[in-house]
Amino acid sequence: MGSNKGVRDLGSLHFSSLPNLQVLEIVDIGLEGSIPDQIGLLSNLVELSLRGNWLTGKIPAGLLANLTQLTHLDLSLNNFMGLIPPSLTNLTQLTHLDLSRNNFTGPIPPSLTNLTQLTHLDLSQNKFTGAIPSSLTDLTQLTDLHLSQNKFTGPFPSSLTNLTQLTDLDLSQNKFTGPIPSSLTNLTQLTDLDLSQNKFTGPIPPSLNNLTQLKHLDLSQNKFTGPIPSSLTNLTQLTGLDLSLNKFTGPISPSLTNLTQLTALNLSWNNFTGPIPPSFGSMTNLTFLDLSTNQLSASIPKEISYLQHLYWLDLSDNNLDGPIPSSFGNLTQLKFLNLSINHISGSIPPELANLKMLENFDLHRNSLVGPVPPAFGELLSLGYLDFSSNKLSENVLTFQYPCYLSHLDLSMNRITGTLTRQLDECFSIEFLDISSNGISGDIPLLHIEHLTHINLSHNHLTGIVPSYLISQYIDVDLSCNNFSGQFTPKESHNIHLVIILPITIIVGFCFLVACYACYRHQSKAKTNTVHPEIEKHGNMCSILNYDGTIAYEDFITATQDFDLKYCIGTGGYGSVYEAKLPSGKTFALKKLHQFEAKQLAFDQSFKNEIELLTNLRHKNIVKLYGFCLHNKCNFLVYEYMEKGSLFYALNRSELAVELDWMKRVNIIKDVAHALAYMHRDCNPPIVHRDISSNNILLNSKMEGFVADFGAARLLDPDSSNQTVIAGTLGYIAPELAYTMIVTERCDVYSFGVVTLETICGKHPGDLLSTLSSCAGDNILLQDLLDSRLPLPTDRLIQMEITRVYQVARACIQTDPKYRPTMKSISQELSRAIIRSGY
Repeated sequence: MGSNKGVRDLGSLHFSSLPNLQVLEIVDIGLEGSIPDQIGLLSNLVELSLRGNWLTGKIPAGLLANLTQLTHLDLSLNNFMGLIPPSLTNLTQLTHLDLSRNNFTGPIPPSLTNLTQLTHLDLSQNKFTGAIPSSLTDLTQLTDLHLSQNKFTGPFPSSLTNLTQLTDLDLSQNKFTGPIPSSLTNLTQLTDLDLSQNKFTGPIPPSLNNLTQLKHLDLSQNKFTGPIPSSLTNLTQLTGLDLSLNKFTGPISPSLTNLTQLTALNLSWNNFTGPIPPSFGSMTNLTFLDLSTNQLSASIPKEISYLQHLYWLDLSDNNLDGPIPSSFGNLTQLKFLNLSINHISGSIPPELANLKMLENFDLHRNSLVGPVPPAFGELLSLGYLDFSSNKLSENVLTFQYPCYLSHLDLSMNRITGTLTRQLDECFSIEFLDISSNGISGDIPLLHIEHLTHINLSHNHLTGIVPSYLISQYIDVDLSCNNFSGQFTPKESHNIHLVIILPITIIVGFCFLVACYACYRHQSKAKTNTVHPEIEKHGNMCSILNYDGTIAYEDFITATQDFDLKYCIGTGGYGSVYEAKLPSGKTFALKKLHQFEAKQLAFDQSFKNEIELLTNLRHKNIVKLYGFCLHNKCNFLVYEYMEKGSLFYALNRSELAVELDWMKRVNIIKDVAHALAYMHRDCNPPIVHRDISSNNILLNSKMEGFVADFGAARLLDPDSSNQTVIAGTLGYIAPELAYTMIVTERCDVYSFGVVTLETICGKHPGDLLSTLSSCAGDNILLQDLLDSRLPLPTDRLIQMEITRVYQVARACIQTDPKYRPTMKSISQELSRAIIRSGY
C-alpha cells in the first residue's frame, strides 16, 4: 500500500476484507483526514506505520484497544494533536513507538510505563509539557529515547539514569534547567548524548568520563561554565564534540588532543582564552574544527596544517595575530576557511592557492598587506571570497574559466589598477564590492545575469556609466568616482552616483537650489509676491533621476487630487498615497496636509526629511525621488514599497506566514545595516529617533527599508543635543524621559524592540523590562517565537534566531552605556553562522 499514490484518505480503504493482515505500511503518500476506527478491526496487526502523511485530529481512543499484537507503531511526520490516548498503554507488546513530528500536547502519561517491552521511544518535535515522569524508569529495555524539541521543564530527569540499557539519549531543545547530575554516568552504554539548546548550568561533571562508549556528545547552547574538565579526555571513542554557545572559560586544554578519534570539534561562542594548543595537530581525523568567537590569542600554530582531512576550519572573531602559516596550503581538502575579525598580519601566502576545493574563503577585518596572489583566480570551486577591510594592494584578481564565484568583496583595501578583464569569466557573480580602493579606468562589460549588488564607490573610475547597470533589479553604488557625460537612469530605483557634471547640469542644479532658497525666504517674510513661473507651475517640483517631464500635475492626476481611495497610510507627519503614473511607474507620496503645513513642527519636519534623505545613500534606506513644495500642498516622492510596513505584515496572518524565519532575520539585518550607516558613515551622525515597525517598509522581496525621517536629527558634537521627546510610544528609550538628550543609543534601544517584535510576531510589551534584566535569562526563546510559524528545525536558522535574540536583549538594556553600537551590531549580524559539522 505504500506505493498507492491514488489514495487520498484512509476512509477509502476497505480494511474489513483484510482480517489477517499483519503489516500495514502506508508512508509518504500525502494521506489526509483522520484515522478511521475500522483499522482497529485488524486485530492481527504486528506493524502499523502511517509515517509522513497529512493525517490530522486525535488518535481515536477505541482504535488501539484491539491492536494488542502490535510491536511496531509509527505515526510520525503527521499533524496529530491532543493528548496521548490512555488506550495506547494496552499495547504491551510494543517494542518501537514513534509519535515524533506531530502536535501532541500535555504531559507524558505515567501509564506509558506499562509498555515495558519498549526499546525505541521517540516523542520528539511535539508540544509536550511538564516534567518527565519518574515512572519512565520502568522502561528498562529502552535503548533509544528521543524527547527533543518539546516544552519539557524542570531539572535533568534523574530517573532516566536508571535506564542503563540506553545507547541514544536526546533531550535537546527543551526547557531543562540546573546542573547535569553525576548519576548520568550510570548510563555506561550511551553512544549518543544530546542535551543541546536547554538552560543547563554549572560545570561539566568530571564523572562524565565514565561514559567511555560515547561517540557523539552535544552540550551546545546552554549556560555551562568553567573550564573543560581534563577528565573529558577519557572519552576516547568520541567522534563528535560540540560545546559551542556556552560560557566556558579558561584556556583550551591541550589534553583534548587525546581524543584522537574526533572528526568534528566545535568550541565556538564561548570565552576561551590563550593560544590554540599546537598539539591540536595530532587530532589527524578532524574534518570540522570551529574555534570562532572566543578570545583566543597569539599566532595560529603551524601544526594545524597537519590536519590533512579538514574540510571546515573557522578561527574567526578572536584576537589571533601573526601571519597565516604558509603550510596551510597543505590542507587540500578544505572547503571552508574563515580567519576573519582577528589581528592577522603579513601577506597572504601564495601556497593557499593549492586549496583547489575551497568554496568559502573569508579573511575580512585583519591587517593583511601586499598583493592577493594571482593564482587565487584559479581556485575554480570558490563561491564566496571576502578579503575586505585589510591593507591589500596592487591589482584586482583575474579569474579563470569556469568561475563559479557568486560573492566577491575586496572593499576597503589599497587595490589599484583597472577592471579591464579581471571579471570576464565570472558568469555567476551576484554580489560585487570593490569600493574604497584606488581602482581607475572605465567600468568594463560585466555579466549581470545573476548580479543583484555592485559597489564600486570611492575609487578613481572614469568614463561613462554603462547603460547595462541601469536595472531595477540591481543595487548599484558608484558614488565618489570621476564619471563624465550625460546619465539619465529612467528605470533605476537604486543607483547612487556622484559624477563630474557638464556645466549645463551644474547651472541647472544651482538654479534649483536658488529656487528653494527663494521659497524659504518668501515663507519667512510671509509676503504675497508670486513669481509668474511659480504661480503657473507651483513653487517647486523636483523629481530626482527623471528627465524633468514629471510635474506636480502628474501626481494630482494620478491620485485624483489626493482622493482617499489612494491613501495607503497615515502617520504623525502626513498621509501616504499610492500614485501610478501613465508610464506604469508607481510612487508613494507623503503629503503634508494644509492644516499641518501651518504648524511649525510639521512644516519643519517635512523640510528636515528633504534635507536628510537627499544626502543619504544606502540600499536599505527608502529612496527619495523628489519633492514638491507647492502653494496648495507639499509632498515627498518615494519609492513605492509593495508589502507596506513591517507592522502591517506582522499583524496580517497571511503576510506573517509569508515572513518566514530567514526573511525576518534578513529584515532585521537590513535595518541594522541602515542604522549603522546613519550613525557611523554620515558626518555628522544622524539619529532617526522614531524606529518602529511602522517605519520599516518592505518591498516585493520582503527586504527591509528604514523610512520616515521626519523626526530625525543631526547630532552636533558641540551641543548637548537636548530635544523634546519624539518617537512612537513603546519604542522610545527610557532615558529620554528624564535626560531629554538624544544619542545614537536611543535608536539602538528602538532597534532592539523592533527586533523582538519581528521574531515574536507582536510588540513585547511588558516583557521588555524582564528581558532587559537577568530575570530574562529564565525565559526560553522558543516560548517567545511567533506561534504562527513552525519552530525552526534547521540548525543554521536556529542559530541565526538565537543570535538575533541575544543582540535584541543587549539593545534594550536600561542603561544606555551597556547597549552595543549599531556598527558592532551590523558587524555581528553580518558574520556567517556556523553549521554543525556532524
